[in-house]
Amino acid sequence: MASGAPPAWKRSGGGAACRVLQDMDPKLSPEEKRVLERKLKKERKKEEKKRLQEVGVAEAQSPPARRSGAELALDYLCGWAQKHKNWRFQKTRQTWLLLHMYDSDKVPNEYFSTLLAYLEGLKGRARELTVQKAEALMQELDETGTGDPDPFLLGKTQRIRQVLQLLS
Repeated sequence: MASGAPPAWKRSGGGAACRVLQDMDPKLSPEEKRVLERKLKKERKKEEKKRLQEVGVAEAQSPPARRSGAELALDYLCGWAQKHKNWRFQKTRQTWLLLHMYDSDKVPNEYFSTLLAYLEGLKGRARELTVQKAEALMQELDETGTGDPDPFLLGKTQRIRQVLQLLS
């Protein structure tokens, strides 16, 4: 385009760029077509963003809330129990379960029997440490004595005994 007149994509206003693309001048060079296509893409993005802001969807599309460690660990345990084909060992989830297994608030009673079945498969250092910690906790509870039986401590003691029976 040596005539000195600006190409069609420069002459057109913002909204007219779509019309220009539809009936693209066959005289446009490949470079001019590419620049025009980029300009149209930018324009479409700008219009979409404006439309989303008007509708108020921009704020509503926040990322989903992250799930807690308890939820993830209990899902992991259920997946193991149901023998899901896509279940795989996750050290983080196992560690969470081993740390919180005596707390009935974090590992509800309905999951504890499943957890005991899971613990049967523990091997090596994880098994040894679990037994050591359970024995230490049991000794600590015995030393403190239970003058007034606290239901929380009774539940914890019962869980510790079950774990020791299973793993010892």
